[in-house]
Amino acid sequence: MFNLCPVRAFLLFRSGVPAEGHSFLCDHAGKKRKQDPAPEPVIRISEDEEGEDECEMTSDLKESEEPSNKRVKPVAKSNSLTGVLNPVKTPALKRIGQSISRSISFRTEARPLPTAPLRSRTKASSFPRRRNSQCWSDTVESHDLTAKEIKRQEVIYELTQGERQLIEDLSLVKKVYYEPMLKLDIMTESELGQIFGTLDSLIPLHQDLLTRLERLRGSEKTVGEVGPTLMHWFPCLEAYVTYCCNQVGAKALLDQKKHEKRVEHFLRLCQESSFSRKLDLWNFLDLPRSRLVKYPLLLKEIQKCTPPDHPDEDTLPDALELIQSIVAEVNKKTGEAECQFYRRGLSYLEEGQRVPEIQQSRFIYCHGELKNNKGQRLHVFLFELVLVLTRPGEDKDGGQVFNVYRQPLPNALINLEEIPDGEAAGGGTFRGAFTGGNDKVKNCFRVSSRGRAKAHSYSLQANDSFSKQQWITCLRQAIVQSRDRTAHTSQSQLSPHHDPALYHIAELSLSSDTEMADHTSR
Repeated sequence: MFNLCPVRAFLLFRSGVPAEGHSFLCDHAGKKRKQDPAPEPVIRISEDEEGEDECEMTSDLKESEEPSNKRVKPVAKSNSLTGVLNPVKTPALKRIGQSISRSISFRTEARPLPTAPLRSRTKASSFPRRRNSQCWSDTVESHDLTAKEIKRQEVIYELTQGERQLIEDLSLVKKVYYEPMLKLDIMTESELGQIFGTLDSLIPLHQDLLTRLERLRGSEKTVGEVGPTLMHWFPCLEAYVTYCCNQVGAKALLDQKKHEKRVEHFLRLCQESSFSRKLDLWNFLDLPRSRLVKYPLLLKEIQKCTPPDHPDEDTLPDALELIQSIVAEVNKKTGEAECQFYRRGLSYLEEGQRVPEIQQSRFIYCHGELKNNKGQRLHVFLFELVLVLTRPGEDKDGGQVFNVYRQPLPNALINLEEIPDGEAAGGGTFRGAFTGGNDKVKNCFRVSSRGRAKAHSYSLQANDSFSKQQWITCLRQAIVQSRDRTAHTSQSQLSPHHDPALYHIAELSLSSDTEMADHTSR
């Protein structure tokens, strides 16, 4: 039987929040006592709220200290403290998975205190611990730099602080998640190794860059030349290939283990604690990938603020090209690992469903949930060369499998038809399944095969208009690239000729046929 007390005690010990000894705002002893004419409110804030709330309450506390002729209502009779402590508004979270031009802000809005009467808290504070948003200009007393050079120093300082925060987060993941789950036997060492991957090896890697960047800061806390340092360090990021390729399987295993009561309870306690900043375990495990795709953005900003006569003007373009190639390689390898992972998870109901295009595909354009014309939820995979419709299920061990539904459609043979919103879409069954009996159909499209004896047609519905547009864009791209690849393969098969003149004639003939076929299809 899993005992909750050691887990809670361990988490409170890690977070540094005492379990007892909290202050009361009012007397709850039940005894009637004489009330002062104008009692002054006494408000105390715990240390893990990092002092930010103290700054916000300064004005309110000063007003309470000044003499006043007005009658002051006791705090004990107040319905809530939301009028005293105003919530701090911070930027919303931004997702970074779709584009490398986005960045993540881990700030969240502070929640208002609970209503009176307040009771002693026996668990960690519910307030998220926020990052220090200090800028470079806050660390120097005076300077004589231009506005452009100040911006350059700010970006370099952001690069340095980002490394420091990443190191802190990765160290926290190891101490608060990995080690306790191993000691409390919540997961096996093999399972933890698969979920956390090579995360432990990334800490000294980023510690090395942080040390190098701090050495560049002069006596006036400014950094001169940063390009050579980054050029020498960026090759270390090739270690991210192993870590990011492991993330697909790690996420699947973590989602599977969350169904176990002990794992779910432990992760929930961690997320509710102040040290987690309301982030779950996967948010922390995904931080390295988020950091990797941010390096090109930071370098572009540094390059934009670098004067033409600066020594970095020659090295920054090379450093930018290097990091972009590394990010592209990591993305490519991660895509191949994702494709291989989902290929292994396919379960075929018929042998004829094992089309060769599935095994020949190297990556996935996109995948996600769609509905068919019967209203059934499907998980659809758009591989490099084939579209596969599946029904999610579980194997005997509780792992997720995808049962192939109907016949896969090779991308080169797909006809794509966009169904406008409000169109009847041909058939009462289609209309009733997608709209619940209404006449209007929304967010639907149809895919069908061509060029084969037995044609297959599937009408699909996305969750919203944005998802529909994403599917249509990916399908069009997959169809064009697959047809180009088919044409190139046919050209290669006809190309070997001994006579150069005949080779030239064959190439012209094939090119003409290809162009004619393209015009005909259009």
